[in-house]
Amino acid sequence: MIDLHYWTTPNGHKISICLEEMQLPYNIVPVDISKGEQFTPAFLAIAPNNKIPAIVDHEPLDQGGPVALFESGAILTYLGNKTGQFLPANPRGRAAVAQWLFWQVGGLGAMAGQLHFFQSLAPEHVPFAIARFEKEVNRIFAVLDKQLANHAFIAGPDYTIADMAAFTWAATYDMLKLPIEKYPHARRWLETIAARPAVKRAYDKARQVNPAAPMPALLN
Repeated sequence: MIDLHYWTTPNGHKISICLEEMQLPYNIVPVDISKGEQFTPAFLAIAPNNKIPAIVDHEPLDQGGPVALFESGAILTYLGNKTGQFLPANPRGRAAVAQWLFWQVGGLGAMAGQLHFFQSLAPEHVPFAIARFEKEVNRIFAVLDKQLANHAFIAGPDYTIADMAAFTWAATYDMLKLPIEKYPHARRWLETIAARPAVKRAYDKARQVNPAAPMPALLN
């Protein structure tokens, strides 16, 4: 059994999608970040960076004690290694997945998060910051669209953990006021992933955990 310490954010959805896709038994432990629950001593013992998601795997492959992990990219890689699913066995394929996973963590997620903050959460309107992050998010979507023009999925012909990671942030294009019609290949990819049963189950569970959670237009 895996405990998923989770809240209804794109980073949290990455892991619930992965667990659903891999059909691993898991238990959601809600961590309501709007109430500061990410700062409780119990959660910090698992995730010292006080960010969700985090997992505790009570049945690791080495049959030792429970494994606690934080950082979504690390968790996805761990689960791919644990199951042998959605992560290629060959070195070239693994390298391709790793580079796009790091691209998502360091680029797409970070920049989209900043844009959302300045568009919707900042206590004052900062036009320079909004324009700066709009430009960068559009640049990143152009990179994604170009990659998907020649590939069914981000890292090649197969659906992988890199797609799971990127999907949850790219699917927020409507919340970010992004003109998705400019990126037809990305839109095709988004619609393909949104139709997967495991993805639908993950977002259904998100609604159960937090009925007020914003849902991407693709999944409404």
